[in-house]
This record gives sequence, structure tokens and C-alpha cells, in this order.
Amino acid sequence: MTATIRTQNLPEIIYPDSDGKPMSDNTKQFQLIVTIQGGIDALFKDNENVFVAGDLLWYPVEGDNKTRQAPDTMVVFGRPKGYRGSYQQWLEDNIAPQVVFEILSPGNRMGPMFKLFKFYENYGVEEYYVYDPEDNELIGWARSDGELNYIESMEGWVSPRLETRFETASGDLEIYRPDGLKFLSYVELSRQMEQTQQQMEQTQQQMEQTQQQMEQTQQQMEQERQQKELVQQKADRLSEKLREMGINPKDI
Repeated sequence: MTATIRTQNLPEIIYPDSDGKPMSDNTKQFQLIVTIQGGIDALFKDNENVFVAGDLLWYPVEGDNKTRQAPDTMVVFGRPKGYRGSYQQWLEDNIAPQVVFEILSPGNRMGPMFKLFKFYENYGVEEYYVYDPEDNELIGWARSDGELNYIESMEGWVSPRLETRFETASGDLEIYRPDGLKFLSYVELSRQMEQTQQQMEQTQQQMEQTQQQMEQTQQQMEQERQQKELVQQKADRLSEKLREMGINPKDI
């Protein structure tokens, strides 16, 4: 007699796209997150295998929808750009985000922040940066020997992965690209574009004025040439008449 073994249908595990928490607690925090995420995304815009996201839930373990974090900004080298509802690591060649940024809000506490640090350390983050806008304090860790180790001085620090430089001496966090250009907010970029447009218009006006001056100079040169031709023609006619009268113009 053959026994029938009942198979248990396990429920499908859902990995929510939202944890119900706000992206930011204030406008400054939000602006910093957007500026950092946008700046890094623009830096690697021509590299299709660098994925940059802001406030996206990261699930590192398949089958576990409780172990998760939503970094303010995360950067993943080796994964293509494109839409994600969440970053499910086992579907991404098991590549963990290498660089993570967190912008503190006034409500952040040491307990949750330590838990966040251990999460990033345990699940393979290579560079972890935390900025406190209230105190203008930037701290960071870089991975070595399997651990995230504290970076002694962040002023002028250059990210090994991003090759960006960090400065806070101005009173705010400033991030500089490898080419020396600073990460800018949308408003700053808009103003810069307007200034560039104005400069282009001024340059165009100057070019047009220069062109007009060149045309005027050419016209003057042409008028002078024509006047010289008229004078020469008159001189030639006078010389011809003198010859007809038997007078050599050279003798005059």
C-alpha cells in the first residue's frame, strides 16, 4: 500500500515597497538627500551598471521580509539602472550596496543608529557616511578586514568608490566630484543654468557686435578703395588729356 504524503503549500512571502516611514523629517534633510542622490546619479549617468537610489527598501535575505533598511541614499556598483519597488538582493546577483548615506534628523537616537550601523556592517556595505545637519558633523566608516572601521578625519576625505571629496568647513556639507565640480541642489543648478544662459546670450551679443564692427570696417575699406579708384581714374583722365595736348604729365 502506498501512502500519500501531503505537501504543505507555503504562503508567498511579500516584500513591501514601503515601511510606512517618511523619507525625511524636515526640508533641510530632504534637500540633502535629494542633492546627494541626484549628484551621485549624475556622476555615474554614463555608467549603466551603477544603480543609485534614495529611500529604497533593501532586503538582503531571501525569505526574510523583516530584515530590511531604507538608506537615505545607496549606491550599487555592478547592477543596472532602472525601476525597483525595493532592492531584493538575491535578485541582484546577491550584490549588496557598497556605499550608503544617512542624513540625521532631530529625532534620531543612539540605539536605532547603532542598530543601523550593525545592519550595514553585517550585510556588506563598504562605505557608510552619516551627516548631522544640526551640528554640521560628518562621520564615516570604511570596510577593512571584514568590518566597518571609523574614519579618523572626514574633512577632505575622498570616497574610494565614488572618488568624491567631502568638505564641511563652509558650515554645510559639500561634496565635490572628481572633476572638482560641487554637488548642487536643483535650485542651485537652475540658477547656474540661468547664469550660463545669460553668459551665452551676452557672448552672442558680443559676437554680433563684433560681426557688425567687422562689416562696418569692411564697408569703410571698400569705400576707401572705391575713392582711391575714383581718384586714380581722374588722374588717368587728366594725364590722357595732357598727352593729347602734347604735355608729358611727368614734366609737370
